[in-house]
Amino acid sequence: MSETTTRATGSGTFRIGGETEVVRLGYGAMQITGEGVWGPPADHDGALAVLRRAVELGVTLIDTADSYGPNVSEELIREALHPYADDLVIATKAGLTRTGPGEWVPVGRPSYLRQQCELSLRRLGVETIDLFQLHRIDPDVPLADQVGTLRELQEEGKVRHLGLSEVDVDELRAAQEVAQIATVQNLFNLGNRDAQPLLEVCEAEGIGFIPWFPLATGELSQTDGPLADAARRHDASPSQLALAWLLQRSPVVLPIPGTKSVEHLEDNLRAADLELTDEEVAALEDAVG
Repeated sequence: MSETTTRATGSGTFRIGGETEVVRLGYGAMQITGEGVWGPPADHDGALAVLRRAVELGVTLIDTADSYGPNVSEELIREALHPYADDLVIATKAGLTRTGPGEWVPVGRPSYLRQQCELSLRRLGVETIDLFQLHRIDPDVPLADQVGTLRELQEEGKVRHLGLSEVDVDELRAAQEVAQIATVQNLFNLGNRDAQPLLEVCEAEGIGFIPWFPLATGELSQTDGPLADAARRHDASPSQLALAWLLQRSPVVLPIPGTKSVEHLEDNLRAADLELTDEEVAALEDAVG
């Protein structure tokens, strides 16, 4: 398949906050760090190559977090892509701290969130973060204080749009009483559709919905899995089918599949040109769900 048909731009576009346009099929930059999302990657140059190839193939939304590494993912993004293209949107997050490989602890104290925003600005080499997301709600800190801090950073010009990660409808509503929420990022894929009620709210209100683990940590990409037969009929990979399903699920869905391989990246992006019929969508949902 030629490069022309592998560009992410075939997935269409979405305007975050009604104004910042991104290509819907993006890239999640968690996997470019070390094992357990801890420390530097085993292949530093390979990580840079994946980031650069994503942008070459039309990706304009890259999602990261201060906790990926920690710090490593943001630093690699700057090394690979700075100065950034005018249409490139870097989304990052704060609110989870790291105590070791595979360990994640919510911290939502206002002073901590403000500190992490300042550090992300420095690491990414920008004056304003395009999309700043609360990585997790800290149950020990009032939600209004956490979202209020993000709103203050927005008012100061350090953040353009605000997002939440792993919330339910009630938590979204509570956050909306404090600030305008442009995106939410929740676990959602063919095998786990628990966030469907939240997606429906997002679609009704024009809020971007960023599904994390869109391939269910690789389970949906297995060559002998439930998507294999349909993939063969489309001359596509199971990963492409899983991503195409997400893209067709709703126009507000912004999948961000991550990988540390250029080959896998290119395979994922071919989902942008894959169209499923309503019957095929229903069959996939029945097969996986």
